[in-house]
Amino acid sequence: DLAQTLAFAREAAADGRLQAVSITENAGGHPALSPEVLGLECRALGLDVIIHLSCKDKNRNQLESLLYAWDRQELNNLLVITGDYPQRGYAGAPKPVFDLGSVQVLDLLSRMNRGVREGEPGRPGVELPPTSFLKGVAVSPFKTLESEQLMQYAKLHRKRAAGADFVITQLGFDARKFEELLLIMREQGLSMPVLGNVFIPNQALIEHLRAGRIPGCILPDSLYERMRREAAEPDRGKGARLERAAMLLAVLQGLGYAGAHLGGPGLTFADVDRVLTRMKVLASDWRALVPELSFWPKNAFFCYERDEATGLNRPERTPLAAPRPAPLYALARKAHDLAFSEEGPLYEPLRRLCAAVEDGRLEAAFASGEHLLKGLLFHCRNCGDCTLAELAFLCPQAGCAKFLLNGPCGGSRDGWCEVYPGQRRCLYVRMYERLRGRSPDELPAGFVPPRDWSLDQTSSWLNFFLDRDHAAKKKDCPA
Repeated sequence: DLAQTLAFAREAAADGRLQAVSITENAGGHPALSPEVLGLECRALGLDVIIHLSCKDKNRNQLESLLYAWDRQELNNLLVITGDYPQRGYAGAPKPVFDLGSVQVLDLLSRMNRGVREGEPGRPGVELPPTSFLKGVAVSPFKTLESEQLMQYAKLHRKRAAGADFVITQLGFDARKFEELLLIMREQGLSMPVLGNVFIPNQALIEHLRAGRIPGCILPDSLYERMRREAAEPDRGKGARLERAAMLLAVLQGLGYAGAHLGGPGLTFADVDRVLTRMKVLASDWRALVPELSFWPKNAFFCYERDEATGLNRPERTPLAAPRPAPLYALARKAHDLAFSEEGPLYEPLRRLCAAVEDGRLEAAFASGEHLLKGLLFHCRNCGDCTLAELAFLCPQAGCAKFLLNGPCGGSRDGWCEVYPGQRRCLYVRMYERLRGRSPDELPAGFVPPRDWSLDQTSSWLNFFLDRDHAAKKKDCPA
């Protein structure tokens, strides 16, 4: 209801306590009004906007074109997200794009802000007027498994290195988990403002959360049971939900969050006013509210030991699970070090062989043999721009529904892929399990450039040794 949304923005602008409205882009993977349309109308009312930019249904050219348009319209505050997997639209299911992941979009935005645009191979880049984007990113401290959670924080490092300016958390309802994110960021030197997500679901959405229909979002059993009891009240539990939101705002402020991202279906400005007013009353004694905001599965992972006195975290890290044997990974790593590392004894002979085979009668046989071997071992899709070595010898083209190269999306739940729950484990969960307990130089780090589609269905070995794939481009990308 756009009229209701604009009425909300008008009241918010007049009130002055809210700094911006956050406008989603095709939330849940469903088609909706393009966010800049509503963003321009909200800004005309006197309220700043944060536009969500997702990667699910636009290739890199369309993303760049859209970004230049938004910069022209002075819609410069972005929340860069991978995006939910596309859902049914006109005449059936749409094609998911995911040409870039959120880390790669951040790199694109950072280049645009510097006024740099890549040229064709062998030609210099083009200098353009720099853009002025402020780049927000999302992170979820609300993951149940060690592997899921630590890979979320590892990806946050990549986002920061690629140019992220601020962070908004995924929705959650546990004070200790909210504090965990701040502790991790301080410990690891990730200095960015963080907004905590204060989400107020209605009764219908509570059931969707409970059923796991909202990707990456968990409603713990203890909170669900409480909400069911509250729903028996004359207001169907709305007052209790608003009070809980006010308590969470007070706790976030006490913990040191830079602000909050307040949302939920059907919220009126009167609801927001009630929450903000009540938060002011509660803020002075926020520590007493922590027991009322302790909703997380009992056996779920925390990065830090529990402080029994406060209900929050102690500085001591939780012991991590023991490493598991990964024989295929160990074998593949050994082969890679022998043949694909510049220091390996087979590197130069293979490089000369590839130069000799190129454009000759043996090239097709060489490429077919490579694809057969890699298909048997790694389910290779013959992309021609192989990233196995960067991803613990797991193929993202075959194993990740969103083809992500720089860390997981936020949509997994209990280790399962958002798109194939109960059928396919998240590729980055599997990666963590392969690398767990290994030396730091084996853990995922750095930046993997986008896939070069001109290499599709060609030999990745030839492309690697002849400097045509992403490995040759890495020197131009952030570390």
